[in-house]
Amino acid sequence: MAWDLISDRPIYLQLVEKIQLQIVSGFYKPGVKLPSVRELAAVASVNPNTMQKAFTELERSGLIITQRTSGRLVTEDLGMIKEIQQDLATEQIVAFFDKMKELGFEKEEIISLLQTVAEKGAQNE
Repeated sequence: MAWDLISDRPIYLQLVEKIQLQIVSGFYKPGVKLPSVRELAAVASVNPNTMQKAFTELERSGLIITQRTSGRLVTEDLGMIKEIQQDLATEQIVAFFDKMKELGFEKEEIISLLQTVAEKGAQNE
């Protein structure tokens, strides 16, 4: 099944974000070998060169490393993974607050609504 990619943003950046998400969520564990460029390109339904560009960006950031004999591995630096997870979460929260403010909510109202929804969610678990 192809990944949900949109045409108004560079595809390789969307691939970077998707792989980052898979790493921070634990889909790809620290130290695990990633599928090859061709394998992931086939899964994402993108050109292998585009996937290679995404891998290059992930290597540059240090999130994945290349070992000549083993291929590409997820970093074992748990601090880096946690930091990226926090950054991604912060981006989501900022976007959420911006959208809620567009809807006319004040900060206190947003927080109150979040608490209410979280409490209801905890009751349903």
